[in-house]
Amino acid sequence: MRLQIAAANWKMNLTYQDGEKLLDDVLNADIELKKYQRAVFAVPFPYLIMANSELSDRKNYFACAQNCYTKRSGAFTGEVSAEMLESIAIKYCVVGHSERREYFGETNAMLAEKINICLASGITPIFCCGEPLSIREDSTQNSYVETQLKESLFHLDTANLKKIAIAYEPIWAIGTGKTATTEQAQEMHAHLRTVLGNQYSADVAAEIPILYGGSVKAGNAAELFACPDVDGGLVGGASLIAQDFIRIIQALK
Repeated sequence: MRLQIAAANWKMNLTYQDGEKLLDDVLNADIELKKYQRAVFAVPFPYLIMANSELSDRKNYFACAQNCYTKRSGAFTGEVSAEMLESIAIKYCVVGHSERREYFGETNAMLAEKINICLASGITPIFCCGEPLSIREDSTQNSYVETQLKESLFHLDTANLKKIAIAYEPIWAIGTGKTATTEQAQEMHAHLRTVLGNQYSADVAAEIPILYGGSVKAGNAAELFACPDVDGGLVGGASLIAQDFIRIIQALK
């Protein structure tokens, strides 16, 4: 069984006190994760040390950064490096979230640099990919996400590729009033795995966890996670409600 991951993305939400309480509430559910399951909490930068402390004595629970910069250090005011994350024992980092691409102009080439610097610091990147509405309406989503993988990941050798996770975001179905079906989620996840298999091998592709990032909720998580190529979720709004995220963790294969 490849890794199954429930990843919470708090984005720019919650006060320090609210975040601490949310983590306590989730941990108090006392979910014992199997060896191939992970619960990952991508919290705002000021909360990382607190989250790491809260989670440190729980097996397979991890704090995660929402972003990092492309350089290890330097005159880059306001940025946070993978080296800094490594120094506080952070093991996961989201790379290339759709909001980072849209609002901050992050390109596939920049994300390749971030992937490299995370791996060099012993941090597992959760690499995000996905297509906007115009691409989905043109039915060119397969080639679009293939290009994202090719330009950000395909420079990696097999050993390093196996150290990453991928999160597929159907951007066209987030906040647009349109809904991605379970079948559409599985279809794209299978395509991503095929693209990886064609570049590396089917065996290598079968080891890479691919998470679904399209409005995963407590009510649809079990159905989504039951898809053969869906290995958990990158969860936004529902991760801010303890009881909802508890149910999502429990829905992992």
